[in-house]
Amino acid sequence: MKIEDEIQQKEFKSEYQKAHINLLFTASWLSQHSLQVLKPFGLSWQQFNVLRILRGRHPEPATVKLLAERMIDKMSNASRLVEKLKQKGYVERCECPEDRRQVDIRITESGLQALELASRSADKELQSHMCHISEQEAFTLNHILDKIRD
Repeated sequence: MKIEDEIQQKEFKSEYQKAHINLLFTASWLSQHSLQVLKPFGLSWQQFNVLRILRGRHPEPATVKLLAERMIDKMSNASRLVEKLKQKGYVERCECPEDRRQVDIRITESGLQALELASRSADKELQSHMCHISEQEAFTLNHILDKIRD
C-alpha cells in the first residue's frame, strides 16, 4: 500500500520528505510485526537481538558493553535486557577470569533452543514481507539505506 494511503496524506513537501516519512512508517510497521511474532516466545525484539549476538559469539562470551555496541536499537538498556534474559534462563553472567571487574555474558543451551524456535517464526515473517521485492531490489534498498547513514 502506498504511504499516501497509509497515512491519508495526499501531498508532501518533497520526495525527500515523503521518503523520510515512508522510512519511519515502514520501520515502525516492521517493528510492530516483529513484536507480534516474538510475543509467543516471551521475547522483545531487543532481547531477540541480544540472543542473536550471543549466538554469533558462542561459545565465546560477550560483555554488556559489546552487546550495547552491536545492538540494532542503540537506546536499549543492555544490562536490563541481560537481566531479563538471565531470569528466563537464556543467559548466564560469569566473572571474567582475566579482569574481575568485567562480567562475561554467555547464552545457555536453553537460550539457544528458544532462539532457534523464535528465529524460525521470525524468518517466516521476514519472508512474508520481503517476498514482494527481488534480491536485486533488496540489494538496492540496502545500498540506499547505507548511503542515508553516511
